Amino acid sequence: MAKLSISVVGIMLLHCWVAINEAKYLKYKDPKQPLNVRIKDLMKRMTLEEKIGQMTQIERKVASAEIMKNYYIGSVLSGGGSVPKAQASAEDWINMVNDFQKGSLSTRLGIPMIYGIDAVHGNNNVYNATIFPHNVGLGATRDPGLVRRIGAATALEVRATGIQYAFAPCIAVCRDPRWGRCYESYSEDHKVVQAMTEIIPGLQGEIPTNSTKGVPFVAGKRKVIASAKHYVGDGGTKNGINENNTVISRHGLLSIHMPAYYDAIIKGVSTVMVSYSSWNGEKMHANHNLITDFLKNSLRFRGFVISDWEGIDRITTPPHANYTYSIYAAITAGIDMVMVPLNYTEFIDGLTSLVKVNAIPMSRINDAVRRILRVKFIMGLFENPLADHSLVHELGRKKHRKLAREAVRKSLVLLKNGENPNQPLLPLPKRASKILVAGSHADNLGYQCGGWTIEWQGVTGNNVTKGTTILSAIKNTVHKDTEVVYKENPDLDFIKSNNFSYGIVVVGEKPYAETNGDSLNLTISAPGPETIKNVCGGVKCVTVIISGRPVVIQPYVDKIEALVAAWLPGTEGKGVTDVLFGDYGFRGKLPRTWFKTVDQLPMNVGDSHYDPLFPFGFGLKTKPHKAN
Repeated sequence: MAKLSISVVGIMLLHCWVAINEAKYLKYKDPKQPLNVRIKDLMKRMTLEEKIGQMTQIERKVASAEIMKNYYIGSVLSGGGSVPKAQASAEDWINMVNDFQKGSLSTRLGIPMIYGIDAVHGNNNVYNATIFPHNVGLGATRDPGLVRRIGAATALEVRATGIQYAFAPCIAVCRDPRWGRCYESYSEDHKVVQAMTEIIPGLQGEIPTNSTKGVPFVAGKRKVIASAKHYVGDGGTKNGINENNTVISRHGLLSIHMPAYYDAIIKGVSTVMVSYSSWNGEKMHANHNLITDFLKNSLRFRGFVISDWEGIDRITTPPHANYTYSIYAAITAGIDMVMVPLNYTEFIDGLTSLVKVNAIPMSRINDAVRRILRVKFIMGLFENPLADHSLVHELGRKKHRKLAREAVRKSLVLLKNGENPNQPLLPLPKRASKILVAGSHADNLGYQCGGWTIEWQGVTGNNVTKGTTILSAIKNTVHKDTEVVYKENPDLDFIKSNNFSYGIVVVGEKPYAETNGDSLNLTISAPGPETIKNVCGGVKCVTVIISGRPVVIQPYVDKIEALVAAWLPGTEGKGVTDVLFGDYGFRGKLPRTWFKTVDQLPMNVGDSHYDPLFPFGFGLKTKPHKAN
């Protein structure tokens, strides 16, 4: 009898053990299960509250582990300049991201969040990151392989800080340099922009062979989610005014502004960010035809569509005037994740009530959540939700700085070299008795990097992050016996009384981003024109322009012996001196038409009124000259 009791108890215990383990086994947590099985299993377990949480992206300033847990938040971001603390280390970033992630993992279903950042030319918000040239400079290289390598290096520097999502690349086709985001565009020519979508496999990894077109792909812990932006037509707004109206036929939109999206989708881009701009008067954030019918249905894009920062608020004029309508218009248009980013309870409550009164169907919510979960599963986030410290050494790594330096020298465009081809000024001799370096941009790392660097609008000075200024690069390149004199804005008397062998003038635009950079006059910042006039009036000079776009230089060209467009080169100033002093030859080609006067704008290659100072694709070449 006792033996029988023991065996019955044993069987009962066995049944309990099996039941407990069956309860613990969740298909969505099993990486061996097919992707769609995991998505379906998780979605059938989710409440409306949990689904709407997944659709919400909030700013780190308002986030905490508690908020992640209580509101089931799907994603967090850093806006431009939003950091855990000044000069935060990779470890500081990881600790912050993991803290938010632990909040997400403590929810009933443990769905991990994703953290996004504007890594648009390297991990540019982060102190000590490698800052690569902005896209306009990369467009001048005409080198998709280089851009792909930059994508891979950027992915590592983003992952070094525990972050999994980069809001890049911007694949706008800037058709008017007056636009404040023009430097974020690779070119005025969509073919150049299309070629540069090679950054996507750099960021995300190479899509597997026979992968279905349109399905997102991220190859594990050393890669990041990319975002093709800003969909669509952001570079074609009237007068280049940011967030304005792009007036163009459907044929024009599809043939100029859309082609790079085809390439991005074929290469497995995981997300698409919607533009603030309008197309023929209709806000892109509310455009069902282009987001749902075209992007999702015609192009079969299977990743998720994300709004821009407070992008849905701006559906109305003034912004946020009727937020309930904005939520309705954006979600029904096909936006899946909303960059709220601050007042998340208003968004969550508004969307919940719209679903409860059947204004927004559950099928639309399910489409959004399915897409978000697809990206999270594909990238292995459920298996590896927490960042570790194994990649912290990738931040600002020597190898990446070397790559950035290569990108700088390949991006420089030589526009003029001597009064006649038989007497070129460049390359400059390294050995000279005394040389003059002048200009506001020669010794200013912040100016050299431009906007979207450490702060949203960029910064000024040399203690902003780690890098090499052009002045410092010159001093480290010339012969040890060559005296280098730096004076920011010398007068003519000083120049004439010093017997300089030659002068190097480095001037350009001060940093800006987005609307702050919109400009109708496109002039070089003062006292740049005066510096050019004085130095080039008193000694043989090369002028290096640091700018996010072509600027007015026609009045000064005759005075300048040699002229170089250096764009916004980033932290590696030695890339400039590599070419100025002939260790490498000039090879860059204009990614944009260089106008004579702003009255000609907009003016792009192929236009009937095309009459440039330097045409699209122009760029003089020099041979390396190692023996100087």
